[in-house]
Amino acid sequence: MPRFVLITGCSSGIGLAAARALAAAGLTAIASARRLEDVTRLQREGLLAVQLDLNDEASIEAGAREALQLAGGRLYGLFNNGAYGQPGAIEDLPTSALRAQFETNLFGWHHLIRQVLPSMLAAGEGRIVQNSSVLGLVAMKYRGAYNASKFALEGYTDTLRLELRGSGVAVSLIEPGPIDTRFRANARAAFLHHLGSAQSRHEANYRLTLARLEKEGPSGRFTLPSEACVPPLLHALTSRRPRHRYGVTLPTKVFAILRRLLPSRWLDALLAKSA
Repeated sequence: MPRFVLITGCSSGIGLAAARALAAAGLTAIASARRLEDVTRLQREGLLAVQLDLNDEASIEAGAREALQLAGGRLYGLFNNGAYGQPGAIEDLPTSALRAQFETNLFGWHHLIRQVLPSMLAAGEGRIVQNSSVLGLVAMKYRGAYNASKFALEGYTDTLRLELRGSGVAVSLIEPGPIDTRFRANARAAFLHHLGSAQSRHEANYRLTLARLEKEGPSGRFTLPSEACVPPLLHALTSRRPRHRYGVTLPTKVFAILRRLLPSRWLDALLAKSA
């Protein structure tokens, strides 16, 4: 029997790479995207695809229903991947910006899980994989909204894993560091939308932030392509003993160790140097 996996955020980047790779592992991807034109493009590529906007509960419900229909009523897996980053100092962020960040990066994921989990529980098996970040492990300046959403996701996912213990549904986190995707372009748009005209004591740092977000190509020497997240995803979906966490990129693995070993003052001094 085919095993169907619903993936969010497939218009580009990690989601698209994952949707393309699942067939080789004997899984059938159901890709999803917010915009109809992206769904059409995915379908032209030969992928099963549905429209699903993580900011809209009605769209989440409709997309989940369509995915379940395509899967014959039973989804084996869910890869929650669709997200974005809202740059800006916490003191400058309007509450609406923080609310929007959580709506996409956490609340939408929660609503989708509630739509598809019953079919997994009824089957007695399933996999839920959540795409977190190194910024769910450590905090960096001017990324407070994103930090907060990913720290919340880590706690949410750990709790979900405990509550599903013994149900046959396994839950894993993927924690990428710098990955070459459209993330920076989307973050730049979010910055300009909420903070583009703001007067701030952080103005000089914001100029550096915009320059970093406008830079073409990899953001640094440790940046990996989107495909780097595919092997841990496949392991989480297919292994008899999936891991709770999969670190991707060297920075994630280093900071996971430093967070455990260093006093918080030392870690703060190191993180404060980040751009």
